[in-house]
Amino acid sequence: MTNTDFKILMVDDEPDSLEFMSYNIRKEGYQVLLATNGLEAIEQAEKHLPNLIVLDIMMPELDGIQTCKELRSKLKFKDTLIVFLTARNEEFTQVMALDMGADDYLTKPIKPRLMLSKIKSLLRRYKIDQEAQNVIFAKDLEINKDTFSLKKGDTLIELPRKEFKLLYLLASKPGKVYTREKILNKIWGTDVIVNDRTIDVHIRKLREKLGDGYIKTVKGIGYKFKKH
Repeated sequence: MTNTDFKILMVDDEPDSLEFMSYNIRKEGYQVLLATNGLEAIEQAEKHLPNLIVLDIMMPELDGIQTCKELRSKLKFKDTLIVFLTARNEEFTQVMALDMGADDYLTKPIKPRLMLSKIKSLLRRYKIDQEAQNVIFAKDLEINKDTFSLKKGDTLIELPRKEFKLLYLLASKPGKVYTREKILNKIWGTDVIVNDRTIDVHIRKLREKLGDGYIKTVKGIGYKFKKH
């Protein structure tokens, strides 16, 4: 995964602070989403499934602590990185934030180099964890390699083994184009002789079960899982 693959949700009710942080993060190539309160943050998180959320604690409508608690109560956000923004000497608040499930915190006023250093470190760890994990959350899908189960929202969808493995492969790296040769080698192996039509049939069946908004055909090359 490169910087452009990571989505970071910035949440702060102070426009100047939000603009300052998002400007510095965008310069590093990350995708940046913005929210000005906890309710909006949850809405954005549900819609875009960010990899990391930078969350101010003191906000109207729904503060950062309650927002974090709400997000952590949902399985899809159990591995999402959350960094709190706190006032400089709020030791009690910082401890409480970590106890509520935050991965780290930043003190205001924000120092750009420190902020970016923490974000890069957390995302490196996230990348390693993602590559090792057996459950993928992509769009509204939950793909569990351990149980060979697929959920779309709250609906369980049964897939034959090869269709499941094909979907898992594509969804493991959204946006990455997999050539037909790579797909054949990964799913069927080098000892089994199958033709390109076999892949097309499996893709068509997946689209029938999931809809057209997930897998994109890259003409003359192969397929990829859509990022958005």
